[in-house]
Amino acid sequence: MKTYIRFLVLSAGLVGLFAGCSEKLEPKPITYSQLLTGTEKKIWRLVSFEVVDQGEKSGVIPIQNALDPCRSDDRYVFYADESHKLEYLNGTTKCSTTEADTLFEDSWTMINSNATLEFVIPVFSGSILPFTIKNLTETSMTVEIYYDKIYVEPIDASYRFTFNSTTK
Repeated sequence: MKTYIRFLVLSAGLVGLFAGCSEKLEPKPITYSQLLTGTEKKIWRLVSFEVVDQGEKSGVIPIQNALDPCRSDDRYVFYADESHKLEYLNGTTKCSTTEADTLFEDSWTMINSNATLEFVIPVFSGSILPFTIKNLTETSMTVEIYYDKIYVEPIDASYRFTFNSTTK
């Protein structure tokens, strides 16, 4: 009988020990914003664009074939801070020796309900525009702007821009 009681007490103690050590793991899915910014900031480089006109695609145009080399290696830094800071930085090739490393600072906005990312692509426009997110992963982002968002006239055309993340 003593052996049986010892066995019960020991078993109950072991069960209590293991039950007390369990931790419920809650998965934390990555949000669109985290894909864009990482945990602090993420650096992106424009790598290509494509024109879609009445459903006809121009084909992917590498950015180094379309822009001056001093603009084709520039970088976009999206920050995860509360102000949603955006920096547009010079790449290794500058357009002039007096050009600053930071070309300008602005902010970005993401609207998840319709997958819109509002920011400036200086080689396209000098103002913040609403780009539709077509694809966003850890390493690649494709956004599209429709002409009807730029012009008042209804035009069946758009630009698609593809960025690659340079943040490791």
